Amino acid sequence: MLIRIPDVLTPEQVKHARALLDKAEWTDGRATTGYQSAKTKNNMQLPEGHPVAKELGGLILEALGRNSLFMAAALPLRVLPPMFNSYAGGQAFGTHVDNAIRQIPGTGQRIRTDISATLFFSEPEDYDGGELTIEDTYGVQQVKLPAGHMVLYPSTSLHQVTPVTRGARVSSFFWIQSMIRDDGQRSLLFDLDLSIQRLARDLAGNPAADKTAVQLTGVYHNLLRQWAEM
Repeated sequence: MLIRIPDVLTPEQVKHARALLDKAEWTDGRATTGYQSAKTKNNMQLPEGHPVAKELGGLILEALGRNSLFMAAALPLRVLPPMFNSYAGGQAFGTHVDNAIRQIPGTGQRIRTDISATLFFSEPEDYDGGELTIEDTYGVQQVKLPAGHMVLYPSTSLHQVTPVTRGARVSSFFWIQSMIRDDGQRSLLFDLDLSIQRLARDLAGNPAADKTAVQLTGVYHNLLRQWAEM
């Protein structure tokens, strides 16, 4: 399931973030990847624990906590603190799959990476290339979103970032452990949730529709109760 989530951050928040990111000291992104991915990864990254990463990571997590589309799509149990990368001058990240387990920096806690997230801080017209290319069950999809928008996709997917040949592609990336491990089950719950919301919105005040919405809500929560891992 690939989900685009618009307007996670406001234009003002994006502008503030870019001001901090543009002044930050970046390091080689290969320092935080596994052996196999390091052979195809060529970008710059903020060090884990960098003050800017901590400040902006908190901003992102706070915004996600208020975002109903994110909550419905991800059903998050744990979210890894957001990280930040930059691609320019031909830099790219070849085809790879994300590590299944990540350790939360500064702790002994680990999370299972069910969902990968990329939040864009550069406008699409500000750089050439840099498409996030994801191979999923519907084929190959290319994602290049406006600043402040985010994409979620299964961490099991093969994906890459194509070479940036003009400008700079600045983004945040992180992983989510969902209460629902299986992507197919998570997709069913997401579709059911959206259908219930549409029914309640479009047929508000219709007694039959209200009863159906209540029944479907019961189905949703019973499935969530059956499938959720805590």
